[in-house]
Formats: sequence, structure tokens, C-alpha cells
Amino acid sequence: MNTTQLPVLGAALSINSAEPLLPWIREKNRDLEIQDFVFPGVLDAHWREIAQRYDRLLDGHRGRVGLHGPFFGLDLAAFDPQIQAVIQSRLLQGLEICEQLTATQMVVHSPFTAWHHQNFGHSSGLKDRIYEACHENLAPVIARAQDIGCTLVLENIEDVDPAERRRLTQYLNSDSVKISVDTGHAHLAHDCAGAPPVDYFIKDAGAELAHVHIQDTDGYADRHWLPGKGRINWPAFFEALGRNAANPHLVIEVQAQYQATIPECVAQLEAMGLAQ
Repeated sequence: MNTTQLPVLGAALSINSAEPLLPWIREKNRDLEIQDFVFPGVLDAHWREIAQRYDRLLDGHRGRVGLHGPFFGLDLAAFDPQIQAVIQSRLLQGLEICEQLTATQMVVHSPFTAWHHQNFGHSSGLKDRIYEACHENLAPVIARAQDIGCTLVLENIEDVDPAERRRLTQYLNSDSVKISVDTGHAHLAHDCAGAPPVDYFIKDAGAELAHVHIQDTDGYADRHWLPGKGRINWPAFFEALGRNAANPHLVIEVQAQYQATIPECVAQLEAMGLAQ
């Protein structure tokens, strides 16, 4: 088996879990997604201190670095101007951190819900209002991302139709906005809301695919288990990924108690001929 052709997986981590896994990350210059800066308490207090720790930690790392942007309470479909101001402030703060850490991606959450999917055909103007609100919320954020060479990646959360997020990305009309697929979220939507299976999300994203959160689930809750612990069809997922001409950031995103065993999990995937 020629393992050199297998996709190289990285990890989504916070500072305390990133430090012990750094030798594994450096080993193949794996993708790293930094997740400390999603919490309001960090953003309002000691984010600079944590960023400085990452500066020291990543000295010499040659892999790609991304950031999970703030998301708590930040609905990109919000059309209240006062709420939009908060959304823009938080996301611009995330990009300030990206600039300091030379991160080339920032994950933001899709606005689409299962309720939207069920009501687009019933509620006249709903889809247009969401698209317009997203444009209003993201316009200054996209401009700033372009200035610093960073790409916003829209992650599916409750999305049922993967094409909807792709159409929104096209509507925003910027090379600094691409698609993220979270495998666990996609499978949860598949089981609970009739979405297509995970590999279809990869196929639909096509050339717009720039980022993948790799996690497993049983289809009942957002488990963030290691691949192989749930019910996702991983061979189908990796086959679809292998047929995709894009070069997305690939990061395993699991709960903190599982992060220490990410290298062991990746070794198992390599033994199966799926990833390295």
C-alpha cells in the first residue's frame, strides 16, 4: 500500500491539548485548527496571552493553521442592525487573531437550520432575507479577510441541503469565502432531518471545499467521537474526498477527552488505507 498518496489529517485543538500533540503535528506538517478563541470570556480577557503562547509553540511548524471563529449567539441570518454590529465586532476580532497567528482560514457557522429547510417553500422571501442578512453581516468581515489573506469557511451546523450553503457562498461572491463540511453534523442531519449522507456533502462542495471537520456520531447527538466510533461510512467519505480536486484543511475535531488518542486513531485509518 502506497501511504504517501493518502490524505494527511491534522487536528482541531486548544492550547493545552496542542502542546503534547505538537510532535505528531510537526511530523508531517499537519493542519492545525486553533479553537481557544470561540469563548467570549477568552475574547474579552486574555486572548493576547494565548496567542503569544501559540506564537512560541508554532515556531518552525510548516503546516497550515486555521482558527475556529467566534460563534456563540452569532447568527449570520440576523437582520437587526444592533445585533449585526456585535456579530461583525466578534468576527473582526477573530480575524485580528488570525492575522497575529498567520492563520489562513477562519471557520464561521452556517445560518441554515432544519426549520429553514422545511419552510423555504412556504414562507415567501425567507431565503432572500437570509442571503441579504448574511451579506450585510459579512461584508466588512470579508473585506478584512481579503486584506490579510484569510479565507472564511462556512461550516454546516443544521444544514439539510448541502447545496444551500454552496449557493450562499456563490452569492457572497468572494474568493475569501469557501465551504467547510463537518462530517458529524452532516450525518446527524442525515439521520434526523433526511439530509443526504456525508459523502454527498463532500461531492456537492466540489471545488469550493476548503475545510473539513472530521468527527463521528451515532446520528442522535453531536457526539464528536473519533472516526470509527460511530456510524459514518468512512470509506465512502474518503473516496469522495479523494475524488475532490480541492486541497481542504483536514482536521479531526473531537471532544477533549479523546484528543490524546488522535494519533492512534489516525494510525488505524492508515492501516485501513484511508488516511495518514
